[in-house]
Amino acid sequence: MTDTTELARIAAALERLAPAPKPAPNFDAPAFVWRVNPDHLEAVTAVSRIDVSLLVGINRARDTLLANTRQFAAGLPANNVLLWGARGMGKSSLVKAAHGAVAQDLPKLKIVEVQREDLPSISRCLNLLRGRPERFILFCDDLSFSSDDQHYKALKAVLDGGIEGRPENVVLYATSNRRHLMPRDMIENERQAAVHETEAVEEKVSLSDRFGLWLGFHGAGQDDYLTMIRGYCDAYGVEIDDATLRAEAIEWQATRGSRSGRVAWQYFTDLAGRRGVKL
Repeated sequence: MTDTTELARIAAALERLAPAPKPAPNFDAPAFVWRVNPDHLEAVTAVSRIDVSLLVGINRARDTLLANTRQFAAGLPANNVLLWGARGMGKSSLVKAAHGAVAQDLPKLKIVEVQREDLPSISRCLNLLRGRPERFILFCDDLSFSSDDQHYKALKAVLDGGIEGRPENVVLYATSNRRHLMPRDMIENERQAAVHETEAVEEKVSLSDRFGLWLGFHGAGQDDYLTMIRGYCDAYGVEIDDATLRAEAIEWQATRGSRSGRVAWQYFTDLAGRRGVKL
């Protein structure tokens, strides 16, 4: 009796440390967030995104991502995508907007957000999605790795799929400020310290090579910056003449020291608030 009681106590303690996965969700929701402890997909009924038509100055990246997303949603071959480059230029906004645009016609397309720190559990997430009739975009925002970070190895479960292969109904879209997902100075330092410099960082740098599509984003010019703001004003019904908008918007970006889609939205948010318009 004592042994049985002790075993029951040990089992209960282990379950508290590693709780059983929650049951599969209702896949009618358009989006999900992958959570761990316990493993489950948390449904998101209203995705925070803007219409794809409001994304200005990234036409080539927009068209390429939309085409790849439509192919995938239709059950055709499609690539994993790395969106990299200047901060605040709409990388994550484009992923969410592309999903929304395509899902209007193909509602079986879902998006699943995965946090970088949860990458070691990604194989368990894939097991929940494998074989489902829906199509899933795994979305990892602001992805990057340091020299002692081992999370990148887990990412290969999505990009390469291991012995089972990546589920045919899953594709990965990731955003990063770095094309190779690690700082350039770190790459150079490891090369200088290595006996064979080309092998020192090959495993980490080659991770980005596993993305079939690289979409680069660069800083906004002044015309694009002003066009972004005018597009927001028209879409949300904020009235302002061109001369005033130009003067205020240029002063705003000067105080921020940069021009980007994010800065344009921040100015527009301030403008809408001053004009009493709810977003």
